[in-house]
Amino acid sequence: MRITLIAFLLFCAHTLSAQSDIPATKPLDIKAEPDKEGTSKPVLSPPALPKKLPEYDLGLNTGRGEVRMLPDRDLKQAGHDLVLKPNLGESEKGKSDRHFGDMYLGDFKTSSKFVGIVCRDHEFVDGDRVRIFVNGEVVEHNILLTGAYKGLNLELDKGFNRLDFEALNQGSTGPNTAQVDVYDDTGKLIYSNKWLLSTGSKASLIIVKDE
Repeated sequence: MRITLIAFLLFCAHTLSAQSDIPATKPLDIKAEPDKEGTSKPVLSPPALPKKLPEYDLGLNTGRGEVRMLPDRDLKQAGHDLVLKPNLGESEKGKSDRHFGDMYLGDFKTSSKFVGIVCRDHEFVDGDRVRIFVNGEVVEHNILLTGAYKGLNLELDKGFNRLDFEALNQGSTGPNTAQVDVYDDTGKLIYSNKWLLSTGSKASLIIVKDE
């Protein structure tokens, strides 16, 4: 019994001595240091938005209704108001002091399979226009004659091939003037001539294809 009591007392004394070895804790007292200039820096705030945003005119509000994203059948095609006069050039007949009737430009033979026929306004370029016929059928309805050559390639039939150049107008000065050149299938110039026509007159050319 005595031995047990002594052991208990020794255990209590050892525990008290062990607790005395733990250092005492001291709470930290952290204080914010004042600004060196004595004033605190202000906190940044976002810029203030305007009370009313400015309005921009994008040209969409034209008073014709809202913008339509789907096809509108009311839209008009380019040139819808263009009026074509069926009697183009008729009023010009009286502008010239002299009337130039139909012209025969002549004929020639060739063994070429096809020919290139080109024409241009060889004088003052004033808006002359012509229609071209081959053996009575229209192959070019309306060619504006400029300073540059314009025309077509023509595959020749065996025998006679007739070309007619009809003056659709007389331009701004009159008469309808042009130079016509014909080239064979090798690019060689085989014929050249000129015409002076009043509105409605024709210049005719015969090309004979050899066997």
